[in-house]
Amino acid sequence: MHIVHTESSQGWGGQELRILGESAGMRARGHDVTLIAPASARIYAEARRRGLSVVDLPIGRKSVRGWRALRRWLATHPVDVVNTHSSTDSWLVALACATLARAPAIVRTRHVSVPIANNAAARWLYRHATRRIVTTGEALRRTLIETNGLPADRVVSVPTGVDLARFAPGDKAAARSALGLDPAAHYVGIVATLRSWKGHLYLIEALELLGRDDCRLLVVGDGPMREPIESRIAAGGLGDRVKLAGHQDDPAPWLRAMDVFCLPSYANEGVPQALMQAMLAGLPVVTTPVGSILEVVEDGRTGLVVPPRDAPALARAIGRLLDDADFARRLGSTARAEAVQRFSQDRMLDRMEAVFRDALAA
Repeated sequence: MHIVHTESSQGWGGQELRILGESAGMRARGHDVTLIAPASARIYAEARRRGLSVVDLPIGRKSVRGWRALRRWLATHPVDVVNTHSSTDSWLVALACATLARAPAIVRTRHVSVPIANNAAARWLYRHATRRIVTTGEALRRTLIETNGLPADRVVSVPTGVDLARFAPGDKAAARSALGLDPAAHYVGIVATLRSWKGHLYLIEALELLGRDDCRLLVVGDGPMREPIESRIAAGGLGDRVKLAGHQDDPAPWLRAMDVFCLPSYANEGVPQALMQAMLAGLPVVTTPVGSILEVVEDGRTGLVVPPRDAPALARAIGRLLDDADFARRLGSTARAEAVQRFSQDRMLDRMEAVFRDALAA
């Protein structure tokens, strides 16, 4: 198949990483894969760096110029399926395809739990213009069916796949030595774009509430919340206990250096990739019941689940894992076994191939 992915967002996070990973995986399976994005978007440069085929079109916002550019490109390039990923590119693709005599099938992937409007325009987009909708979790799928009334046979849940070889348990001491970390400290960590709803500020508050001098916090990632996070660290006098590692192309060594992984999100989650990566690394995790997270983490079996925006509960869960090493190891071991079985990259690619062929057949 010739598969085209479109992405209008200027952001960077799990959504963009899935697009790139899926594109590379499909190309390795012999498909012709093209990404369309504005050159100003980070995903454009990352796709080029990874050797993927990428086209610069002005689809960063809804405009007649963007619609015309997309329509012209699709009219002159034979495409089987267009997989859209954000609201703006989904609308531009749908309107472009509606005016083409031989339009490709449209598949819309929804990565987060943000509600969609229940109006006539949205109904046209999701029920008529788009042949299949993919969600990254079953809870997101159920919402589209039960709240938005979309046909169940057209909405499919396909969690993001993770590279099993890359994210595996490793030598903690060696990882800490390579990263210049204290070999004797306890490290709690988070890998996430610095966005408000990821809950970094609650995690910093939980570190304060723990009141343990031997506990450190690793914050891996970058984003718009960096300044508020830095201010909160300074206000709490935590500069020597919190390390802001910034964006890391390879988070695997940082995961291996951690004792506990936390993702205290309070909104907008599907099935977070970082959570699955931490589970594959054999880490005990603490998280919240947001989006489709409970499809990945079972409280007391593959991790600990606390209420969102609840720093005291977060602190208690972290403390429990730090104090009970046997319990923490059992959680991490069970989490890895579960993730290996359910969230491999090959499983994701198999399911997405089936979705694309189903959309073509429809």
